Amino acid sequence: MASFPPRVNEKEIGKLLLNLVDHTEVVRDLTFAPDGSLILVSASRDKTLRVWDLKDDGNMMKVLRGHQNWVYSCAFSPDSSMLCSVGASKAVFLWNMDKYTMIRKLEGHHHDVVACDFSPDGALLATASYDTRVYIWDPHNGDILMEFGHLFPPPTPIFAGGANDRWVRSVSFSHDGLHVASLADDKMVRFWRIDEDYPVQVAPLSNGLCCAFSTDGSVLAAGTHDGSVYFWATPRQVPSLQHLCRMSIRRVMPTQEVQELPIPSKVLEFLSYRI
Repeated sequence: MASFPPRVNEKEIGKLLLNLVDHTEVVRDLTFAPDGSLILVSASRDKTLRVWDLKDDGNMMKVLRGHQNWVYSCAFSPDSSMLCSVGASKAVFLWNMDKYTMIRKLEGHHHDVVACDFSPDGALLATASYDTRVYIWDPHNGDILMEFGHLFPPPTPIFAGGANDRWVRSVSFSHDGLHVASLADDKMVRFWRIDEDYPVQVAPLSNGLCCAFSTDGSVLAAGTHDGSVYFWATPRQVPSLQHLCRMSIRRVMPTQEVQELPIPSKVLEFLSYRI
């Protein structure tokens, strides 16, 4: 039976309810589990992620250790079973949030990874790095399915690992599962489609730091270093019936189960986001 948090008395609105004290350095990011459980994960410069249960007076349930440097960002998968965390290293960490254990580290970036976001069906994971790239991964097997480059020609690993003036600061998946937005130090915000390796739309933005799509995907908000928030109307496209069916299937089936289906290879590739 589902449990619900107690109704908040109107007199308590605006009142401090909890103060979670355990990190020893700056807290860089926070994310709630999407399942409504009031499980909160915090990411910190103290190289840890901490799991809190707000239904239990903010009890700290677990400390996730593995990062060797600052943790910049974290994101839950839509079903709350997996957590991605990224930080001041080239690796992307995936955690099993039922067992609170590390699933795997994804290797491929050449510089710090600073942002991450899952697709609405949980089948894809986007990561943004100072190496000028956004990678789209299959989080279930660690494969890189797509690369969105912000510098052409693509820089060598040595150049990508340094000051290249194209650091990607943020990445966000649209709720249609088709579009991704990214912000980079070249004063641009880019909109991408997951099946195309070039931006479908580009807009100017100086000092971009973070971005997020509205729930219906029609608006992108972006925050900047100078304290401003900008808004854009996003590229819109009616998803195909095939894509909607793919998302429905992938919400309940990981890649390993999809690959075992007795279906034609082309359908299998489509369901695996390989075409």
